[in-house]
Amino acid sequence: MHQVTISIPDQAYARVTKRAEEEGFDSTETFLSDLVVASVDEEEDYQHLFTPDVIAELDAIASGIRNGEKVYTSEEVAAHFAAKRDAWLKDHAS
Repeated sequence: MHQVTISIPDQAYARVTKRAEEEGFDSTETFLSDLVVASVDEEEDYQHLFTPDVIAELDAIASGIRNGEKVYTSEEVAAHFAAKRDAWLKDHAS
């Protein structure tokens, strides 16, 4: 394992730090390391995407489905967003 030092603008570091926290990483450095490795890894390994927060959210969704909560089909979702898009375009027509 190699250790490197990089410099990034303060604004970018603030965004990266926020994203690392939102995605459940224990540090900004771990997030950046995973991001760099994933961007150059030749195999399509998506394990880095399954942070503890993502897994918890997926578990909650699965539990809701098992308990009979409403499940939306891809067609229902597409129709919902098409209606939202049409309404937005109508409201913002020039």
